[in-house]
Amino acid sequence: ELTIAVLACARIGAVHSVIFGGFSAQSIADRLQDAQAEFVITCDGAYRGNKEIPLKGVMDDALVQCRFVKKVIVLTRTRTPVSMIKGRDVWWEDEIRKVETQGNPDCPAEIMDAEDMLFILYTSGSTGKPKGVVHTCGGYMVYTNYTFVNVFQYQPGDVHFCTADIGWITGHSYIVYGPLSAGATSLIFEGVPTWPDASRFWKIVDKFKVNILYTAPTAIRSLMGFGTEPLAGTDLSSLKVLGTVGEPINEEAWHWYDENIGKKNSPVVDTWWQTETGGILISNIAGVTPAKPTFATLPVPGVQPVLVDETGKVLEGNNVSGNLCIKFPWPGILRTTYGDHERCRINYFSTYENLYFTGDGCLRDEEGNYRITGRVDDVLNVSGHRIGTAEVENAINMHAGVVESAVVGYPHNIKGQGIYAYVIFTDHNDDVELTKKDIALTVTRIIGPIARPDKIQFVTGLPKTRSGKIMRRILRKIAEGEKENLGDTSTLLDPGVVKDIADGML
Repeated sequence: ELTIAVLACARIGAVHSVIFGGFSAQSIADRLQDAQAEFVITCDGAYRGNKEIPLKGVMDDALVQCRFVKKVIVLTRTRTPVSMIKGRDVWWEDEIRKVETQGNPDCPAEIMDAEDMLFILYTSGSTGKPKGVVHTCGGYMVYTNYTFVNVFQYQPGDVHFCTADIGWITGHSYIVYGPLSAGATSLIFEGVPTWPDASRFWKIVDKFKVNILYTAPTAIRSLMGFGTEPLAGTDLSSLKVLGTVGEPINEEAWHWYDENIGKKNSPVVDTWWQTETGGILISNIAGVTPAKPTFATLPVPGVQPVLVDETGKVLEGNNVSGNLCIKFPWPGILRTTYGDHERCRINYFSTYENLYFTGDGCLRDEEGNYRITGRVDDVLNVSGHRIGTAEVENAINMHAGVVESAVVGYPHNIKGQGIYAYVIFTDHNDDVELTKKDIALTVTRIIGPIARPDKIQFVTGLPKTRSGKIMRRILRKIAEGEKENLGDTSTLLDPGVVKDIADGML
């Protein structure tokens, strides 16, 4: 029904903005307010593994702050009791019935300009509130189709299974628009890959004879932990192409995927792209160009990446690493950030002149292959989800008793990056562990479970320069378990604070 709702919006020329089901009421309200959305489509509840998510209840909490919403369409899914407000809330099934009673009258597709807005998708930045990335009808359609057909070498009749959530860009581009515009069969599943057990993906592949499987390194690492037993008795011979998305894949996970899932005869495409790019920018092309474990390899034809140093000087030749930029537009490039074009300019086009700045660090090997090394700004990649450190800090700072906080990423063997929070807390707290749980709950309430810190360390101070800027580089090193080589701390206001933090390292 989510796919139906998205495509129905596109058909009548309405702009859609899908919100991931794991967000808190506050996160939803922020997005509704920014977009000034007038119509909401939701479910009574949703299933995620053995948990029920009370979607309508969360939405009702969000709507308290959003009086401008005119109608809420509610689909029955979990049959959980919900509040339905007269004049505002209607049941999806009733609305469908009304149309059927009228004899299903034709609903012609609205004729749109190529540059008319298709959707807004909110994504985290390095500062403040999430920003609404805007994609348009023509360019986005052309680019998702072009990249889908070429990168995965789609053949008519192939069954494509992208395991993403439609609430993220991967689901928009490679569950809905890319495959369906190519006439492909797109398979959608509800839930998590480890429930009812870790054979869920493999049983789906076997049952529906999946040809293309596109998933995230996080899922692969999680399933690797269960060994090969869940694969027993499943036939994966239908698979022709494997793909990964969301974060750079580590070598061990790449080989496990290649050997156990692809049986070494399905090319693995390691696709690098972003919410803002609309579709894949750098990837090997299945069976056409060679794969190299941990490398996204080469740009999709037409895409022009460049590496620059801190000053913006373009690094020529191979065996170099720098900041990844794109020097020429492509059809799927974001058009603006909704309601704030200046923010779009500053975020993406002001760091380096006449270049789109990705926010990623990258190296180019001797053969010209690109390998993404991770964000160079204050953005974390947790299980392939993008989370701004500023957002998490703002949420922690709203907790009573917190004076200040600093959030960094650290290596996590399942999620890729975990969230490590350093917190200055005023009150003398008797129960440190309970206080940590309280703070984690505040973050969950304000943003959602995906932003909950994995580790919280109480500190007396943070390493700040004389101008008051937090030196995150030092905090990152400590979070990574490094106590000794912390670099130059002479410019800090109080270098002593660093030793205290290192001594209290979790």
